[in-house]
Amino acid sequence: MPDAQNIYDSGSYYYDLPTELIAQYPAAPRDSSRLLVLDRFQGSMEDQVFTSIMQYLHPGDTLVLNKTRVIPARLAGLKETGGKAEILLLRKQGPYWEALVKPARRLPVGTIVRFDAAQEYIEITAETGSAGGRLVRICNCQDENEFLYRCGHMPLPPYIDRPDEDIDKECYQTVFARDEGSAAAPTAGLHFTNQLLDQLNRKGVNIAYLVLHVGIGTFRPVKVRDIREHKMHFEMYQIDEATAELLNKTRRDNKRIIAVGTTVTRTLETVYNDDYGFSAASGETDKYIYPGYTFKAIDGLITNFHLPQSSLIMLVSAFAGWKNTMAAYHHAVNKHYRFFSYGDAMLIK
Repeated sequence: MPDAQNIYDSGSYYYDLPTELIAQYPAAPRDSSRLLVLDRFQGSMEDQVFTSIMQYLHPGDTLVLNKTRVIPARLAGLKETGGKAEILLLRKQGPYWEALVKPARRLPVGTIVRFDAAQEYIEITAETGSAGGRLVRICNCQDENEFLYRCGHMPLPPYIDRPDEDIDKECYQTVFARDEGSAAAPTAGLHFTNQLLDQLNRKGVNIAYLVLHVGIGTFRPVKVRDIREHKMHFEMYQIDEATAELLNKTRRDNKRIIAVGTTVTRTLETVYNDDYGFSAASGETDKYIYPGYTFKAIDGLITNFHLPQSSLIMLVSAFAGWKNTMAAYHHAVNKHYRFFSYGDAMLIK
């Protein structure tokens, strides 16, 4: 394990992960996944199952979930020359979509991509400056949503080494997903079932929702040596008045706010204000959280196990402490936890 004095060195967030620990399919049922409980103050760990989350959440606590819905944003088509093309739609910008394309060098501006017998086609209109990034336009299309559900695929991350299947249409979506717009699932929320949420509600745990549409940049590794030089991508968020008031009441009552996932954490830390707490807000955030950050909005975090040297493991390290986090990850590897999007979870309290 690296020396703790190097917390700003991206190499300090590397860990060895056997390929067989990368989950290729979800746990069934969802809440049967494993749960590593980490006490960030004591550094102690407990091996549990996810349904045991009940014993760690108390009446008056507020659990905050991201209700974004993943769209079938991965499109496989053919160029007019016959070559294969893959387009991953990230977010809508007026009449255009910000997208990632493959193979990027063979998909320059002006390229037309068609999809079997569909009348719709995609035109690549501009480069965005990021690797493989393009602005694209869906042409000859009266209903983009209908087109995506007819021709698109669920955008499974590249470490899931298989094509998407029918099971992913349900499983790569939280049970509370409502607002369409994500290019990736808020994976910490995948462990919850409606039954478990009902049990928490009956126990007196408040359930609150916000929206952050997850972009693919969330999963990209930090490539600079000094993590303080990394730049986050922008993602759209929205928190309504009812959620803001519930969070403020939770604080007034000296109860805890538990964020489900890094997307919820970044949103809450974006909107929180020292003077008046939480308020309804919407916009875009490029909030980047790494060790040294002072948390103001959350008291606990439920999260999956993240890629080495990603901004996500740095956020977790900021909350739990670098030493605790890396110890927990080494423990999870040694105990054969399942990693990444379809993998197991960790509660940091």
